[in-house]
Amino acid sequence: MIEQFYSRIWVSIAVLLSVYVLSRLYYWWKKRVSHQQYIKEHGCKPAKKAPERYPFGLGLFLDEIKHFKSHTALENHIHHFRALDCTTFFGRFLGLDFLFTIEPENIKSILATDFKSYSVGEQRKKALSPLLGEGIFTNDGAAWQHSRELLRPCFARSQIGDRELFEKHVQNFLRAIPRDGSTVDLQSLFFKLTLDIATEFLFGVSTYTLDPEKARPEDEEFVRAFNYAQNPLESKPVLALFLPDRRFRRSCRYVHAALRRDLTPLVYLADPLIPTDWVDELVERALVKAPGKADKTTTRYVLLHELASQTSNKVRIRTELLNVLLAGRDTTASLLSNAWLSISKDPRVWTRLQREVGALETPLGERRPLFEELKDMKYLRATLNESLRVHPVVPTNSRQAIADTTIPRGGGRDGKSPVFVPKGTVVNYGVHAMHHREDLFGEDHDEFKPERWLDEGEKKGLRVGWEYLPFNGGPRICIGRK
Repeated sequence: MIEQFYSRIWVSIAVLLSVYVLSRLYYWWKKRVSHQQYIKEHGCKPAKKAPERYPFGLGLFLDEIKHFKSHTALENHIHHFRALDCTTFFGRFLGLDFLFTIEPENIKSILATDFKSYSVGEQRKKALSPLLGEGIFTNDGAAWQHSRELLRPCFARSQIGDRELFEKHVQNFLRAIPRDGSTVDLQSLFFKLTLDIATEFLFGVSTYTLDPEKARPEDEEFVRAFNYAQNPLESKPVLALFLPDRRFRRSCRYVHAALRRDLTPLVYLADPLIPTDWVDELVERALVKAPGKADKTTTRYVLLHELASQTSNKVRIRTELLNVLLAGRDTTASLLSNAWLSISKDPRVWTRLQREVGALETPLGERRPLFEELKDMKYLRATLNESLRVHPVVPTNSRQAIADTTIPRGGGRDGKSPVFVPKGTVVNYGVHAMHHREDLFGEDHDEFKPERWLDEGEKKGLRVGWEYLPFNGGPRICIGRK
């Protein structure tokens, strides 16, 4: 009896396994037939494939890590496209199917004309959510649309043109630069400058990292936690990717706690990086105001107060503020750092910028320049445009297909046919590599030349479309680009 009982169990298990295997094979066959039919209907042809040195895309992964550590990742991206002599190719990366492209028409399709076929991707959400929560950079669909509608009015030109706020922090920045001719790390100062400005614009309270008299230890701890949470693997071995990171979790908790406390000291538990369950003091203070009413104690625009007039969800307010803080601080500091690096190498550009500043109608010693005057500085704008071309602050980006779809170019021997993009494929578009294409920006594409953007005499400056993408494009274009 017992033998018969066990025999029936094994038979049942064998039947279930057979059914499972057959159902998976049927699903695979049906999916393959569906894909082949879709490919035929849309005239798709295969794109080139990156060679695989190791299974599961380990080769591409290890290559990326090696160049990331040596600070040559962007140059390596360009090398891949040139080695394959194409602008679009398939590759496997840690077992995932990736499609890499630097073709403007493909990027236009992904970000605009076929926008609904893509999401920001599950991997991106998992990576950013611990720090940013659910906000404009991590949301998709209706939630993303709501985030954008919530934040868009806050970036009206009348709101961000606060010259007094900028002047105060720029003066702190200038005082931090040594006058004895010694070497100075401007990038570090730029990141402090943009953080001080962003926190005052967002919360009405600045971190004052550039003002020793006003800076506090807890502000410095906030900066350290924020920096680590953004890039926890910068100085770690590859194995750290697959291990728990307690410091990362604590840093994220500290950052969120800091936004709950009006930038005043936390009440600590035994572990100083784990905050108590503190009431959202600053957000609570903004929410007690009647909805829609401005802060009568100040004429300065504060994003927190504006958000509090539109929603009473404290977590939502906090995460949206953190999303904007990340964008407003890092991208601006990176742009300033890259621009000054390029300017420092070219006295000609420096001299022409000085000449344009000196040409302002009223001497700067008598009054500060108007927002409109700054906008009309053509050579300064050309210099920033060129910096964003040579050194885009978001050099690569990606989307994940949420339905079977196509991109218009990259297939076939000539690379001019559509390419099938199966559901689940991650599409990486390389902005930096695209900005350094000779066929798009000329033989001098690697050179820093602001003049290429200017109309001078009979020469017309650059007129760009999707081949120039410093602020992304389509419905998710940067709301703070202007």
